Amino acid sequence: MSELLEIAGLETGYGRIRILHGISLATTGSRNIGLFGPNGHGKTTLLRTISGLNRAWRGHVRFAGEDITHLAPRRIVERGLIHVSQGNRLFPDLTIAETLRLGAWPARARAAEARNLDRVVAIFPRLRERWHQQVRTLSGGERQMVSIATGLMSDPRMLLLDEPTLGLAPLLKDELCAAIGRISQAGVMLVVVEQDVEFLLDLADHLYLVNHGEIAAEVRPGETMDHQAIMEMYFGRSVSPMT
Repeated sequence: MSELLEIAGLETGYGRIRILHGISLATTGSRNIGLFGPNGHGKTTLLRTISGLNRAWRGHVRFAGEDITHLAPRRIVERGLIHVSQGNRLFPDLTIAETLRLGAWPARARAAEARNLDRVVAIFPRLRERWHQQVRTLSGGERQMVSIATGLMSDPRMLLLDEPTLGLAPLLKDELCAAIGRISQAGVMLVVVEQDVEFLLDLADHLYLVNHGEIAAEVRPGETMDHQAIMEMYFGRSVSPMT
C-alpha cells in the first residue's frame, strides 16, 4: 500500500539556479511531517513544487498512489492536496464568510461544504465572531486563521502549511498552534514548514532538516529528541545553553 505523499529525487529551481537537489521523503501511515531549517534553503520551494506552483525539473511527486508531478495546481487541489501559502494571500475586501465560500469551489468540497463549514467554526471559533468583517480589518493572526480555514473548506486530505505562525503575537500564536493541532486530530494529514521547532516536535512525528536544498537530517517516527538535540542537528555542532 502506497503512502499518501511520496517524493523521490525532486529537483527544481528558478531560472538557471537549482534550489532543490534530489529531495526524497514520504509520509508514514497517518503521521504528520515537519520541515525546518535555515531561511532560503528550499522549504517553501519544496511546498510549491509539491502543489504544482513550481515545475519539477527531475524526480516525481506521488499523492495517494498517483503521479501528480506535472499536473496543473487546480488538478492537484481537486485531489485533496491543499497548499496554504506563506503571507495571507487573501482578497482584502471580502468578508470572512465570502472568503470561506470561495474555498469550497472543488467538486469534492462543494458536496461537503456544510460539514466543512461546521468544522471550520469548531476549530476557529474566533472567525464566527467576525463572520461579516472584511479581511482587511483583521489582525495578522486572524488573517492566518482565515487562510487555513479557507484551505479546510477545500475538503483536504492533506494540508501543506508554510510558516503558519510567522510574525504572530504570542497569544495568537498559541491559539493558532492549538487550532492546527485540532485539524490534525480531525484526521487531516499535515506537512508543515515552521521555524518553531518546539511546535513541530509536538505536532509532527517525522521531522526533516532542509539545508541547501537537501535533506540534511531527520527525526523518524518513534525517535525522541529534545530541544538541545534539535539545535545540535540544526547547527551541526554542540550548542551550549546561554547563561
